[in-house]
Amino acid sequence: MSDNADKAKKSRNANGRSSIYLGKDGYWHGRVSMGVGDDGKPVRPHVKRKAKEDVVEEVSRLERARDEGRPAKTRRGKFRLVEDLLIHWVEEIAPLTVRYKTLLGYRTAIYKHLVPGIGAHRLDRIQEHPEYFEKLYRKLLQAGFKPATVHQVHRTGRTAFGEALRRGYINRNPLALAKAPRVEEEEIEPLEPDEVQQVLKAALERRNGVRYVVALALGIRQGEALGLKWPRLDRRKKALKIREAIQRRTWEHGCSDPHACGAKYHKVKPCPKLCKRHTRACPPPCPADCTDHARWCPQRRGGGLVLVELKSSAGRRSIGLPDELFDMLLRHEEQQQAERELAGNEWHEGGFMFTQPNGKPLDPRRDLDEWKELLTEAGVREARLHDARHTAATTLLILGVPDRTVMDLMGWSTPSMKKRYMHVTDEIRRDVASQLNGFFWGRD
Repeated sequence: MSDNADKAKKSRNANGRSSIYLGKDGYWHGRVSMGVGDDGKPVRPHVKRKAKEDVVEEVSRLERARDEGRPAKTRRGKFRLVEDLLIHWVEEIAPLTVRYKTLLGYRTAIYKHLVPGIGAHRLDRIQEHPEYFEKLYRKLLQAGFKPATVHQVHRTGRTAFGEALRRGYINRNPLALAKAPRVEEEEIEPLEPDEVQQVLKAALERRNGVRYVVALALGIRQGEALGLKWPRLDRRKKALKIREAIQRRTWEHGCSDPHACGAKYHKVKPCPKLCKRHTRACPPPCPADCTDHARWCPQRRGGGLVLVELKSSAGRRSIGLPDELFDMLLRHEEQQQAERELAGNEWHEGGFMFTQPNGKPLDPRRDLDEWKELLTEAGVREARLHDARHTAATTLLILGVPDRTVMDLMGWSTPSMKKRYMHVTDEIRRDVASQLNGFFWGRD
C-alpha cells in the first residue's frame, strides 16, 4: 500500500463523524456531518484544500458552528456566491413584507452597489471578513456617493444577511460587525409663522391652492394629500380620514422578451463630454442584456400613478379640521364641480379632492414643481415640500399639544419621531427668553 493511501486510510473516521483524507487528486478533503437538510438527507459540507492544515482549520470551524447550533447550510449548494443570496432575498423574500418604495430602495442598493461590488465573493468565506464591505463603502465614497447613500447600502446588506443568518444559510452576519460611514443629520428649518402666512396667501390664489394649506396646517404626507377623496371628508364632524396614498410606480414589461421589446430605446454609446440633453448626471449605456424601457412596452403593467392603502395603523387616522380650512375645502369642491361641468365627457371621475383639469389625480412631480413655484411667488426661501410636515409638527409643539395627540394627528407609530419633526424655532427661543425675563427680572 502506498504512503498516500496509508495516510488516507488513517485519516478516515467512522460514519456520521467528520473526516479528513487525502484524495487521489492530490488534494486534502474534509467532510463534516452538520445534521439533516430540508430534503431529509444528511448534510455534509465538503472542504477541499492543497494543505492538510487548511482543511483541519475549516473542518474545525464547521464543527464549532454545528456544536453551537449554527448549521452551515440547510439547503446544500443553494447559495454559493454572495450575489446568489442577495438576489434571492430581494426578489423572493423581501417583496412579501415590505412596501413598494422600500423594495425599490433595496433593489437599487443590491443591483447597483452590492452585487457589482462584492457579489462574486463566496458566501462561505465572506462571512468572516467584514472588511470587504468596509472597502466597498470607501470606494463608493471616493466615487462621489453621499454617506447617506452608502449607509443605505449597508442597511440593505445587513438586513439581507440577517435574514440569511436566521434561516441558517450562513453562520455569521459580517455586516453586524462592518462599520458604515457616519451620516450627519440634515438641519431642517421649518417655515416661520410670517413665512407660512405668505405661502397661504399665495396658495389661495392658485388652482388647487388649498392642497398646500392642508400640507401646512395638517402636515399630511404628499402621497396622502394627493390620494384624498371626497368620501373621506366627514362633513358632520368636520374631520378628514386618511386611508390611502398616491404612489408613482415603475412600469413592468408584460411581453415575453423584454430585451427585444426595448431594443429601440437601448442606449449603446455614452453621452458626449458637453452633453446638453441631461440636466443631471448622464446615464451610462445600457448593459448587453438590458430589460428596461418597460414604459414603451405595448403590454406594460403595474406602473403609473397607483392608489394604495396605508398599511400601518398609525398612518390610518382621522384629523379634525379647523373651521376655516373646512370652509376652504367646501369652496374648493364648488370650483371642482365647475371644472367637471366644463370638461364634460373628458372628465375622469375618481372622487379625488385635488385633480388635474380632467379629473385625474395630480402627479407628485408636478405637485412638487408647483410648490417650488409657490414659494418663489410668495417670496419665501427655498424649502422642501416635506418641510411643510415639519412645520405642522413644530406648530403643534408651539401650541403645547399633548404628545399622544400629536402622534395621532401626524400618524407616528413611535414617540421618537418627535425629535425628527419638532424643531426649536426662533419664535420658541424668543418666547423662552421672554419667560426668563419675567422669572428673573419681573419683565414681560
